[in-house]
Amino acid sequence: MAEVKEAQEALPPVPADLQDERLINQVGLVPALHQFWNRLRGGDLGSLPVVLGLLIICTVFYLIEPRFLSSFTLVSMTVFAAPVGIIALGIVLVLLLGEIDLSVGSVSGFTAACMAVLVVNEGTSMFVGLAAGILIGVAIGVLYAVLHTQLGVPSFVFSLAGLLAFQGGLLYVLGKDGTINLPSDSSLVQFAKFGFISEGLAYFLVFAITAVYVGSQVWGRYRREKAGLSNSWWVWLVLKAVALFAGLAWLTWYLYIDRGWSKVWLLFAALVVVMDLLLRKTKWGRHLFAVGGNEEAARRAGIKVDRTYLSVFVLCSALAALGGLMSAGVLTTVSQSSGTTDTNLTAIAAAVIGGTSLFGGRGSAYSAMLGIVVLQAIQTGLNMTNVDSSVRFMVTGGVLLLAVAIDSISRRARSSSGRG
Repeated sequence: MAEVKEAQEALPPVPADLQDERLINQVGLVPALHQFWNRLRGGDLGSLPVVLGLLIICTVFYLIEPRFLSSFTLVSMTVFAAPVGIIALGIVLVLLLGEIDLSVGSVSGFTAACMAVLVVNEGTSMFVGLAAGILIGVAIGVLYAVLHTQLGVPSFVFSLAGLLAFQGGLLYVLGKDGTINLPSDSSLVQFAKFGFISEGLAYFLVFAITAVYVGSQVWGRYRREKAGLSNSWWVWLVLKAVALFAGLAWLTWYLYIDRGWSKVWLLFAALVVVMDLLLRKTKWGRHLFAVGGNEEAARRAGIKVDRTYLSVFVLCSALAALGGLMSAGVLTTVSQSSGTTDTNLTAIAAAVIGGTSLFGGRGSAYSAMLGIVVLQAIQTGLNMTNVDSSVRFMVTGGVLLLAVAIDSISRRARSSSGRG
């Protein structure tokens, strides 16, 4: 017995999360694949459906029209997808609370019209026009939060009212002309439509992104080890880092056959990364998921629910305003069609198709990016194959319905497997 005890003491301590057989996290290829399969069976699909869908869409359109995956087409897709993607990012936050904002399109058009009037008609600087547009979006978010938290008005009702009111405001601000063209040499147009970073800077960003990813993963492994917890198989970290670097480097090389990475897309990507970090790594993010999962439980846990609603509605409207301003820069004009129903529904559909649950409490900032890429790919592919716009709406509706159905099925699977 003494020899057995000495042998046990000589063994390295077992990590805390491996001492319970229900929480086993074995290291190696086969156990990792087995855990991945168990997550899929339990309804934890993550971004897998939308990634597979995107691959299928790209394959089909490429077989029909090879120009679909040309560098010129991909660069154009990033330019036109970014403004609506920024709006969709705000929708992701609202959906995480289990709410909805139907007015983001109208808000984007109204704020862009206000900016255009100030800059073109009144002769103010572009900085003042952009700041005014963003502040109007913030004020709208504050109004929505007050209506919801203080008066108890459902988000569906006040955002539907906002859709109508701000669309009317767009028509009023533009006046009888109905269109305001932005100067092609203005800073907004130069940034949104003609702004592309240099190829050298693009490759530097590839190295920097990979280095930051590896550093964050190594730091996370160190913290888990200090806490007495197990770590995933280190080979996975190496493979992910190599795949990330190779993928970004190849995509950068391919895009620079044409114009390269647009500044407006990089702005969108930066917003997604920052929002993802805020959602996953901050107390505000944890509170947002808690409120979206169960508002009453979050309130009893001491979370300031009203403040969470205020921050989310303000961010959503501010991002809608920013997206509208970027869209005006890309199109170089603001008209009565700016931020119409097409923009509104596309932003909402992108958030849902990207993987954000309509039931609240589940989703990611990257849902906005994945969703808008899917929708932009569909729109671009159908346009290149000369398909009528009516078909595009029907296809988008079908994809949206499929995404909601997958979310409902996975939600039932998580509930039955005890994953919540």
